[in-house]
Amino acid sequence: MNNEEKANKFFKLVDILEKLRGEHGCPWDKKQTHQSLMKYLFEESNEYNEAVQKMDYNNMKEELGDVLLQIIFHAQIAKENNKFDIYDVLDTINEKMIRRHPHVFGNSKATTEEEIRAEWEKIKAEEKKQKNKV
Repeated sequence: MNNEEKANKFFKLVDILEKLRGEHGCPWDKKQTHQSLMKYLFEESNEYNEAVQKMDYNNMKEELGDVLLQIIFHAQIAKENNKFDIYDVLDTINEKMIRRHPHVFGNSKATTEEEIRAEWEKIKAEEKKQKNKV
C-alpha cells in the first residue's frame, strides 16, 4: 500500500465523522460534546487495555480503531467550535515527537538509554516551564 492509499484511509474516517455531525448526519452524534464523550474515551481505552492483557491482536486492532474514532470525534467537535482540527493535533504530536527525540532527529550525542532518558526528561521539563509562562 502506498502513502496515498494510507492517507486516504485516514481521510475517510475524518470525512465519516464530518458527515455524522453534519446537517444530514446522525442525531446522536450531532448532540455529543467533549464532556459527553469522555466516558467512551475511557471505556475504549480500558477495552484496549484488556485486549493487550490477553494479547488478542484482532481485538487490539478493533479497540485501537475505537480509540482513534474518539480522537477524531473530539477533534471534529473542536473544529466545529473553531478551536483546532485533527491536522493541528497531528502537527502538535509530530513536532513533540521530533523535539523529544533529538538523538534521532537532531544533533544529540546521547546514545545509551540512560542518556536518552535524561535528555527526554530535560526537554519535557523545559516544555512544562514554557507552558507555565503562557
